[in-house]
Amino acid sequence: MSKATYKSAGVDLDVYQQSMAKLPRLMHRTFSPRVMKLDGGFAGLFQLDFQSPLFRRTYDNPVLVSCADGVGTKLKVATETGVHNTVGIDLVAMSVNDAICCGAEPLFFLDYVAMSHDDPEMLEQIVEGISEGCLLSDCALLGGETAIMPDLYAHGEYDLAGFCVAVVEQKHLITGEAIAADDVVLGLGSAGLHSNGFSLVRKIVFEIAGLKVDEPVDALEATVGEALLAPTRIYAPAVKEILNHYKVKNVVHGISHITGGGLEENLERITPNTVDIEIHPDTWPVPPVFPWLAQLGEIESDEMKRVFNMGIGLVLVVSPFYAKRINQIVEAAGFDCYEIGRVVDGTGRVMEKKS
Repeated sequence: MSKATYKSAGVDLDVYQQSMAKLPRLMHRTFSPRVMKLDGGFAGLFQLDFQSPLFRRTYDNPVLVSCADGVGTKLKVATETGVHNTVGIDLVAMSVNDAICCGAEPLFFLDYVAMSHDDPEMLEQIVEGISEGCLLSDCALLGGETAIMPDLYAHGEYDLAGFCVAVVEQKHLITGEAIAADDVVLGLGSAGLHSNGFSLVRKIVFEIAGLKVDEPVDALEATVGEALLAPTRIYAPAVKEILNHYKVKNVVHGISHITGGGLEENLERITPNTVDIEIHPDTWPVPPVFPWLAQLGEIESDEMKRVFNMGIGLVLVVSPFYAKRINQIVEAAGFDCYEIGRVVDGTGRVMEKKS
């Protein structure tokens, strides 16, 4: 009888070391001067402030903001297509887009990758996307964990989780409490599905419609896989530009990341009980992936609006006097921006009002 080894249990430490050797360059490209090197250490080190006087923040009362999230069953589509570098961007986006809703600056990101078996090439693709997402967010990929669990995941499957830490000066914390009647609601365009509703998406596309990931879809000018794997848009650059432009005045009264629950449920999370938010649904273009899905699955309009972002990935509720300028700043940062509603006196509801 042969002696048991870790390799015979499904974990090859030699291949694992090969995987780990591919990651440092992807991490180092995201490092800022605030990252402190600790080669061979058991944790990542990050200075809250810069040592250099030129870049020093000189915080008065900093508040740390933390977020954790995953990518969900969108990973099933990545596995089916063999394309793994975009879901890493999704992973960063889901946490970073939550953190910036408080007006916070993303500082660093940690990832957790759980795999069925050692696969250096697949892991490199995944972390390449995570690294790219961190670059887009201007935060450091400070560390993470890769776990090989052959008995927990089917061969070739994996799961991702991500953790973001950000910081905001307490006097500039954005909570939604400042939202007032006459404020303007600005919507930033999404890239499509982002990372929500994929259990429904996969049921419609692969079970009901019987489509394959490599099938072209004329209405989307892409294959099924390409359309479904379009990465979540990271809005940190736009929010950073706005907050840097208005360093003294608090002109942004509320920010909402539009994920599962759609516009209504996510906006209600930041709406005070003294006002309502009226959304004008015909003020932005809906990406073609949504009507395509609705038609394929015969989904009711209300269900679509509750499950998906329907073309708006982030909402800013801003002072009406500054709305036009903020719109310009957002567009200059490379994002589509639409005036999608107004704040009126009310009781904390979000509702559609057709023009």
